[in-house]
Amino acid sequence: MLEVRTPVHDDLIDHLVRTTPLRRGEAARIVLDVLAYFDETTEEYVRRRHRELQSRGLANTEIFARISSELPRRAVAPPDLSLRQLRRLVYG
Repeated sequence: MLEVRTPVHDDLIDHLVRTTPLRRGEAARIVLDVLAYFDETTEEYVRRRHRELQSRGLANTEIFARISSELPRRAVAPPDLSLRQLRRLVYG
């Protein structure tokens, strides 16, 4: 199996390997996935969450209320966005 090396995050990967049952490649993949998740822009996050929640059958009223409540808990919270601003991010 090809081993994924991420020199910048080797200390974190080493920590995960020591403290979990993960193998090095699995730990590296998780670190990269988490970094990609937090690298999303506000617009990308809103659009992705809208698609996810819509696919679960939720109505837009509930979707935008939920997204609005989730945004302040992001690692780097964006400014407060109105429900109208959230709709504009999704529909333009």
